[in-house]
Formats: sequence, C-alpha cells, structure tokens
Amino acid sequence: MLTIRKLRVRYGRSMTALHGVDLDVADDGVLAILGANGAGKSTLLRAISGTLGLHRGLVTDGTVHYSGTRLDRLDPADVVRHGVVGVPEGRQIFARMTVAENLRAGGISVRSAADRTAAQDRVNALFPLLAERASQKAGLLSGGEQQMLAIGRALMAGPKLLLLDEPSLGLAPKLVERIGETIREIHAQGTAVVLVEQNAAMALEVADQAVVLNVGSVAMSGPAAEVADSVHQHYLGAPAQERRSLARWS
Repeated sequence: MLTIRKLRVRYGRSMTALHGVDLDVADDGVLAILGANGAGKSTLLRAISGTLGLHRGLVTDGTVHYSGTRLDRLDPADVVRHGVVGVPEGRQIFARMTVAENLRAGGISVRSAADRTAAQDRVNALFPLLAERASQKAGLLSGGEQQMLAIGRALMAGPKLLLLDEPSLGLAPKLVERIGETIREIHAQGTAVVLVEQNAAMALEVADQAVVLNVGSVAMSGPAAEVADSVHQHYLGAPAQERRSLARWS
C-alpha cells in the first residue's frame, strides 16, 4: 500500500531531518514508528500526509508512493482524497465547535451520503460517548475524549490508511490501553495504520511491523516482536529471552 524510498527531508535551508528513509506498509498492516524526541517520527508522517510545507519542510530526495500514486507531489487535501488521513499530535480538535460539527468537518470530502452515514455509524460504534455528547463543545471534553474525537473525525473521511501521531500523549495508563484497543479495532475493520508513538510498549503490542528511527535514519526494522527483542537488548540491556518479563515499558 505505502512504499517510501530514500526519503530525505529538510527544514529551512540547512536542517536535514530525514536521511534516506526506506519503509513499507502492507494494505492490512499496522506499522509502529518508534524513536526518541527529534528522531524524525512526526516529520515522516508529515511527508506522507503532504503537510511538510505547513512546517517549512521540504522533500529534497526520494519518493512516497501510495497505491501507485506519488503522495510527495500532492497537497494535503489530495492526499486525503486518496484515502490517507492523519491525526496530528496534540489532537487539534476544533474546540469551539460541537462534537457533531467536528465529525461533520472530518467527512467534508466524502461526497456520498451513504458513505458519510456508514462512517458516522462506525465512529458511534467505536466511541459511543461521542454520540452521547454530540451537542457538547469539543473544548469541554477531557483529554482522552478529545483524542477519541480526533480519531473519530479522521475516520469520518473513510481512510484506507490512518496516520496516528502520538495518540497516547498525556493520557493516563487506562486511557492508553483503550487507545491501543481502538487501534486494534480500526485495523480489524480493514484500515491500515501507521502509528508514531513514544509509548513503545503499547505500539509494539498493536503493531505487526516496527521501525526505529535514530536522528533521521532507520536504526532497525522488522516484525514488531523482533524489534521489541532488539530494543530491549540494545536500549535496556536485557537479553531477548527476558522480553516477556518486561511486558510494559516506554
């Protein structure tokens, strides 16, 4: 579904944020992108979603292909129309609009009334609380509820590939667990996911493939279970056979 080859991204005139990144996402996959602050995780999502220009970023080399289309040549609206939809870090909901208005805004590019209704039904099934609070101002929701709304708003566009940037950021452990369950449900419904996360434990539990970025380059990649073993060995000093005893870490 998604193929990235030799991707280089620069901010301004001199700051190179990605150095020749290669990765693939299958049409039925969940890919976790891991790494420390400044590793280039959010930059990678911006390159996929076409939003680099909003952050004064530029693809200087390489390609981003999605189902045969060069995404790196499209503007953000066209990327969405091709079925790639992102949820930015920090949720970025429309605080003065109601929950229902936020969701309608997410589906604005969907022309078919039947498709919009189906998307609304999907969101209501995933997040019943949003249906209960449809008339409430989004800014009055809790942090966890705002994250639900941000994901629900993205799902209203009917994505084939969902980009999630730090969905667990600032949330309590119980809510982080709920976000993980939601990602599993979204994937089970047929939507591929690229998940950027600092909470490596949650990300590696829900992903089937994983990539670790280090200062803009791919440090390791492969099946999520193998990457978890390598991360424990190289970053936590634990042998691979002890991975199960270190079930949760971030």
